[in-house]
Parts: sequence; C-alpha cells; structure tokens
Amino acid sequence: MNITVKEPLKNYIAGQWKDSSTGRTRKIINPANGEIIDTVVESGKEDVKNAIAAAKKSFYESGEWRRMCGQDRADILFKIARELDNVKEKMAELDSRNQGKPYREALGDIQDAVYCFRYYAGLITKPCGGVYDVNDEFGPMHSYMVHEPVGVCGQITPWNYPLLMGIWKMAPALAAGNSIVFKPASLTPLSTVKMFEIFDKAGLPAGAANLVLGSGDTVGSELAASNDVDMVTFTGSTVVGQEIMRAAAGNLKKVGLELGGKSPNVIFDDADLESAVEWAMIGIFFNQGEVCSAGSRIIVQDTMHDRFVKRLVERAEAITIGDPLKDPDMGPLVSEEQMNKVLDYIRIGKEEGAKCLCGGCRATEGDCAKGFFVKPTVFDGCSPDMRIVKEEIFGPVVTVQTFSTEGEATLMANDTEYGLAGAVFTKDCARALRVIKEIRAGITWINCYNPTFNEAPWGGYKMSGVGRELGPHGLEEYQEIKQVNINLSETPLGWYENE
Repeated sequence: MNITVKEPLKNYIAGQWKDSSTGRTRKIINPANGEIIDTVVESGKEDVKNAIAAAKKSFYESGEWRRMCGQDRADILFKIARELDNVKEKMAELDSRNQGKPYREALGDIQDAVYCFRYYAGLITKPCGGVYDVNDEFGPMHSYMVHEPVGVCGQITPWNYPLLMGIWKMAPALAAGNSIVFKPASLTPLSTVKMFEIFDKAGLPAGAANLVLGSGDTVGSELAASNDVDMVTFTGSTVVGQEIMRAAAGNLKKVGLELGGKSPNVIFDDADLESAVEWAMIGIFFNQGEVCSAGSRIIVQDTMHDRFVKRLVERAEAITIGDPLKDPDMGPLVSEEQMNKVLDYIRIGKEEGAKCLCGGCRATEGDCAKGFFVKPTVFDGCSPDMRIVKEEIFGPVVTVQTFSTEGEATLMANDTEYGLAGAVFTKDCARALRVIKEIRAGITWINCYNPTFNEAPWGGYKMSGVGRELGPHGLEEYQEIKQVNINLSETPLGWYENE
C-alpha cells in the first residue's frame, strides 16, 4: 500500500514557496480535540533575512508595486477581495478548526476581511495630501504635502483572529505601496498561508508580500531589530509589545502596537436590563473571551447589581459549548497552555475571595472531552486589588464590581494600566456622553459592546499600545509625509544685500 506523506506548508518569499533553512517543522493542533490538522515549516533567522531582502529589493530596486499607479494597485486589491470572498466558507472552516472559534464567528471574520480589502482598495484612489498658503518672506512660493509609502514593513499578528488581524495590517500597507514581511501567530497560521496563495494568484509583484512562518522569539525578534525594516507593527501582549519597541529603536523605525486590555463595562441602574446583559455576554464570551478589547470588568450600579448578576449568570449557564464547526455559542481556547493559564486565574480568583457564581472549571462533557474548553465564568464581590480584576486573563472570565455614584464609576473604570476599550449603558444620553468622555480608552461604545467598523480607527491609550488601525488613520500609519516647496519667482532672491 502506498502512503502519501503531505509536505509541510512553506514560507512565501520573493514570489516563491520555500522550505525553511532550519529543516524543522511545527504541528498545528485542533484545539477542539487535540488532533493534528497540518504541519508547517519552522523558520530561522536566515529565512527572515531572505524575506526582508526580498521586500527591500521589491521596494527600493524594482519598485514595481511602489510605483504602480493607485488605480492599478486598487484593481489588484479588489481582485484579492473577490478571490477571498469566493472561498470565504473554506477559510472560515480553517480558522474555526485552527483557532477554535464557532464557525459563524469565523465566517464573520472572513467577511470583514473582504470588506477591509475593498475599503482600502477604494480609499487609495481618493484625494489625499494638502496645499498651503505660505508667507512670502522668501518670495512667491508654493508648498504642498504628499503621502508616500514607508518602505519595508514587518507585520506580526496574534492567534485570536488568525486572518482578520492580518488583513487589518496587510490591506492598508499594500494599498499604500509598501512591501511587507508577514509573520502570523505560530499556533494559527493556516488561513494566512491560504491568503498568500490568493496573493500569488492575484499577481502581486514578487517580493511585495512575503510570508515567514515561525516563532515570535526568532521571526518576530528579527523583524523588530532589523535595520532593513522601516516599520514594524504588532498585535498581542503588552510585554511583547515593549520588547518590540525596544528592539525597533536600533534604526528608529516606525512602530504600531495594539496590545492588551482590561476593559470596563459600566452599567447604570436605568439601563435596559436584557439589552445590557446581552451586550455584556458578547463583550466577554464572544470568541471565548480571547479578545483584547473584551469587557472583562463589569462595573454595575449597586441598585442594579442583584437583577443584573442574576440574569447574567442565567444566560452564562445556558451557553452551549462544543465542536466549533457545529456552531455552538463557545468553542475551545486556542491551546492547552492558554486553557491552563485561564484555569490558573480562576483558581487565583477563588483564593482571593471572589465569589465564583458559575463556571470556574474545565468543560469535559460530550464534544468537550478531548479539547481545551473552559466554562463561562462569572466572579462577583470583586475588589480593585484582586489579580483577576487587574490582569488580562484572555478567556471567558468576567469580574463584577459595584458603584454608587457616577464619579465613582468613572474612577473604577480608569483604575487600570490599560486603555483599549470601554462601554457605558444608560438611558440618560447626557450621562452617557459625560462618562464616555472621561473613560481613558481608545475604543468606546454606548449601549452596545464590540461592534467594529473598517471606516473607524482602532487602537488604545496607555499600556494598550500606540498608533491606530482601520479607517483613513490605518492607511496613514503605513505612510510617510513629504513636504514639497517650490520657488515660483523668476528673479534671484537677493537675500544678501552686499552682493
């Protein structure tokens, strides 16, 4: 009997699929059952340097993508969007199996990725720049500003949104005319590999988009430190973001960081109970709570507390958990390591004296028997000094605190080193606007939680990062601004009177 051995998925460098220089491979695991889905190459520094060199040659030497007119670049990006739309169901299945999110959530991610490519394909054909009416101290002058691509962009993404977070970076960077070296999360690279197959089919010039598979310690570190990389962007933990910023100082490259969060969800007693509970569920249990902007700190008014918590626990206990391809409410966490981290925080919360009202353990029934599942967990009676209140857990665990006055609610909301997101629920429009203005976070919602739009900027304050993704700001992140000044006079300036 002949047995076919499937080759590991490869890097994509200078328009070619290539093995890694290390000869090592990594097994990709289905978190729902612990089974091996696929195998990918594990790259070394030599592979990263080759990819950077290909991007540098593409940008600075051939310049085919950089010099292409905006409409032609847009046509290729629109083609990429069409190709992705044609295979969105298969891509969603890949993300669901690889990351663990329910299929419908994965499908929503891929659809958003299609929209993102379309948005930036359209945006780059629109007017940009500026013309300035300047003083005539030096004679008649004309001054204007243009946007230009940064150059070689290293891009590093997390495992919680395997393809979508990548498209948030790749679409604007390519739209602006940059050449990219992309590193997906080592746990969830499968849909990204398929995305580069679409790039190849769409006719991106060789070297304009390069893919390197491997660990953050090797691939990510090299991208951050290389003097041949002009910009590095990263989405992930604050600790790693700090390391990237330090490494990037070598050549003062541009840096974009979207990092951790411990976001407040403030609920006043006049809020609609059912709506507030439903949005709070989305805020913390969507994508198994593996969301940087998750509403992991519920701050509810004391006069609303009992009603709200009772209903929240009822809804949390009714959540279905299982095989993500069967579309339950929640799937598994991405890995055994992440599951154990979340379970450890649950143990810490109990030891700290918080009241675990539901969940608080691993799910092992039925389809969950072999996977990395954690039951939705609600902690009540929490105080600001508890680790489960202060530290990012990145799982289906929410803490509940109470407040009496509006001022107290604002202080509690801002009592964190992070500043990524936050929400306010109230029927009082003036109060909603007052409180949301005081919350120190980059993404906020009123009477909802988590809606995100390609047209609006995304990013945080404080330890949640620097820079913005999405919207026009997302394109500007991948551009430099050049000032051009033109002398319109036909006569010498005559500045030196003695001449």
